[in-house]
Amino acid sequence: MLPLTLLKTAQSHPMLVELKNGETYNGHLVSCDSWMNINLRDVICTSKDGDRFWRMPECYVRGSTIKYLRIPDEVIDMVKDDAQAKARMRSEMNKGRVGAGSQNQNVRGQLRPRYKNTPQNGLKSGSRGPINRPLSQAGVNKTRK
Repeated sequence: MLPLTLLKTAQSHPMLVELKNGETYNGHLVSCDSWMNINLRDVICTSKDGDRFWRMPECYVRGSTIKYLRIPDEVIDMVKDDAQAKARMRSEMNKGRVGAGSQNQNVRGQLRPRYKNTPQNGLKSGSRGPINRPLSQAGVNKTRK
């Protein structure tokens, strides 16, 4: 389970954010980005000592200042269920593709060339052996006509 996947699933759910300086923010997650910057709404901020409280309609928290996040168990269960469903879908997709890896193999398991008209062993297709003789000038002129 990736942290950003967890945060994206937790949108519109309540959460507690503790910062490195000791302040805590309780509110509903509105959005998050790839740097774990988050927007909260209906926020109650608590001082480091726990003796002062502030109520704010919304708040932005920079991801690099976050010490930890407390997310409800129901959100974690949602992410686990989603991950299991995706794994099931992947396994079902792979079951339908059985034998797809053997398309490029012949009967003995040797790899076949990727393209049908590919020369093998340095031979041109349709020839009886390697061609080592240079083309004569007369042969080149005949093909230009």
